[in-house]
Amino acid sequence: MIERFSIAATAAQLASRFEVDEPVSFHARYNISPAQLVPVITANDNRGFSFFYWGLPPAQAKNNSVAEKLINVRVESISEKPVLKKNLNKSRCIVPLDGFFTWKKAGKKTLIPWRFGTEGNVLLSMPALWEEYEDTEGNTVHSFMIITQTATDHVEEITDRMPVLFTKKEEAGWLSIGSSEQELLNLLQLKQPMKLVGHAVSPRLNDPTFDRPSLILPTQPADQFGNLTLFD
Repeated sequence: MIERFSIAATAAQLASRFEVDEPVSFHARYNISPAQLVPVITANDNRGFSFFYWGLPPAQAKNNSVAEKLINVRVESISEKPVLKKNLNKSRCIVPLDGFFTWKKAGKKTLIPWRFGTEGNVLLSMPALWEEYEDTEGNTVHSFMIITQTATDHVEEITDRMPVLFTKKEEAGWLSIGSSEQELLNLLQLKQPMKLVGHAVSPRLNDPTFDRPSLILPTQPADQFGNLTLFD
C-alpha cells in the first residue's frame, strides 16, 4: 500500500511540467499523507490543477479501517468491479509526484521507511480515480484513489506494491476524453517503470504533520531510531 509521497516542486515548476495554469497557493510538499488536499489534473478539466482529498477528508478518515481502503486501488481489480470501471470511464485524474515512500520490514516490529524516485527527482505522475459526493453537512467533496501495481525491479526488494507511473505520452492518453475503456486499461498494464533509485529515509516520515525537505534525503542506518539530522 502506498501511504506517502512527495511533490518537492514549486507552483511554477508544476505549471511548467504539466503545461497548465499555476496552482494557486501551492508549496512544496515532502510528506503527503491520506486525508490531505492534493493537486490533481482531471480528464474533465485538464487545463489546470484541482485540489482533491486523498482518500477521505480528515473528519471522515478517523476510521482507519475504512480510510485505508479508499487511498489505493489495485489495477488488477478495476476490470472486475463495475463501480471502478465506471470511474475509469468517467472520473480519471493524474497526481504529480517526484517520489513515493514505502516501508521495509526489518524484523517482527521494525519498519524502515524508504523513498523511490528518479535521479534528480524528476516530476512524474500517477494515474488515479476520483469521486464526488456530499459530506454529512451537505458540502460537495472530491477524493481520489491512487492506482497501484505489483512492484517491479529493485522496488520489489522493499515492498510488494508501487504506484503506476506515467510518462507524458501516457498522461495524455489517460486524460483524453476520447480514450476507450480498453485503451485506458492498456495504459495500466503491468510494466517496467522508468529507472528508479531508492534509499532509506528518516523515521520522522511516520509523523504526517512533519513536512520538511530532510524527509527526501538518504538517512544512515544509525539515524533510523529518530535521531535528528542537520537538515531537520
